Amino acid sequence: MAEFIALIPAAGSGSRIGEDMPKQYCLLAGKPMIYHALNTLYRVDRITTICVVLAPEDIWWTRYDWGEFADKIQVINCGGVTRAESVTNGLKTLRAAKHIQDQDWVLVHDAARPGLSIALVERLLDQLVADEVGGLLAVPLADTLKRANDMDRVECTEPREQLWQAQTPQMFRTKLLLEALEKAPENITDDASAIEALGYSPKLVMGDTNNFKVTYPQDLKLAELILQERY
Repeated sequence: MAEFIALIPAAGSGSRIGEDMPKQYCLLAGKPMIYHALNTLYRVDRITTICVVLAPEDIWWTRYDWGEFADKIQVINCGGVTRAESVTNGLKTLRAAKHIQDQDWVLVHDAARPGLSIALVERLLDQLVADEVGGLLAVPLADTLKRANDMDRVECTEPREQLWQAQTPQMFRTKLLLEALEKAPENITDDASAIEALGYSPKLVMGDTNNFKVTYPQDLKLAELILQERY
């Protein structure tokens, strides 16, 4: 039977957040940001392994106690320059060690999405477990989209019908995801884009606006409020 394995690429620096440490280690509700993603994924019973892919030169991870996740977590210092490289390296390392099989499901989740809930992960698993391709959490676009010209003036308004904002986790079979990432164009920004480049159509599963990606300093305050309500 195929297993469910979570993978968190956490090798980036998160320079836009304006902190003197990698974004995934910024404190939220008294814990490093990545803790909250780990805590949620750990409490999903169907997930058997959580792989965290760190940069080879990471000096921050060992400063914290991760013992409460010890029976599920695997830490690999094989992160790459890009997110896609980190995911690829992590999957190859897991497969070489025979910790993952070609038909196992991989849930790739951003370390900087601390608002993920157990209910969202369960919804993703339920809706994709029998799917031939896999898919991702996403939310329908609510805002009006403006396309700008080179002078930062509105060139046109883009229709938002049938547009969704991608989130994570994004869930695909190991073999398919590795093939997609190895053949993907250099400018892809998520795993679903790599799958799409192979000609597949990932399924969209309704997400939640609380599952947003912390990118800028002001995002930290909103994430803190969400986590305070949860804990």
